Amino acid sequence: MNATGHLPKSSQVFHERAKEYDSWFEDSLLFDIEIAAVRTLAIPVEAPALEIGVGPGRFAEALGSEFGIDPAPAALQIASSRDIAVCQAIGEDLPFCNNSVARVSIFFTLCFVKNPQKTIRESYRVLQNGAYLILGFVPATSKWGENLQQKKDNGHPFYEHARFFTVQEVESLLKEQGFTPGSSVSTLYQTPGEVNRLESPRPGTDDTAGFVVFSAVKNQSS
Repeated sequence: MNATGHLPKSSQVFHERAKEYDSWFEDSLLFDIEIAAVRTLAIPVEAPALEIGVGPGRFAEALGSEFGIDPAPAALQIASSRDIAVCQAIGEDLPFCNNSVARVSIFFTLCFVKNPQKTIRESYRVLQNGAYLILGFVPATSKWGENLQQKKDNGHPFYEHARFFTVQEVESLLKEQGFTPGSSVSTLYQTPGEVNRLESPRPGTDDTAGFVVFSAVKNQSS
């Protein structure tokens, strides 16, 4: 998959408008709130760390992920400029050996992949035993999820192919693919379009929050 003409439909816009997407993160209070939530999980910092759907590399850079995969070439070019080793690939077919990665991260990407089950299964395959998957997403039942669903319904180019998940669906997906859920945090209780202050993340999962982060462990015995 090295030609832009063969990109998944959900990825084409992230290639064509990569710089626009990257600019969303610049001086973004929203991004600061999300990063703060992820950091409260206190996941061991071990290498190598991989981000699936790395995009322009903002999360990978902030959280110390050395590797990133994404279908969108233009986004990968931006991530590479942030000293992230990148590869054009999809989450359903990771170009990594079994048990070779110390951490996998997935932020705002699960809703765009064609096969979420296979993406989580691939994450499990490449992770070392006892290593962590970190998964951050917008719950479908939150005001933020409803806002994104409305954008999808209205044909927004970034969300027209997205499918949004509930907290319960994500937790079930992780368990079905062999992961043991670990710690979790929820944040972003301000209304979409009215974010004007930092928030302190709350422990646990809350389907009314705009951003929920799961950590999940690959079982030692697997």
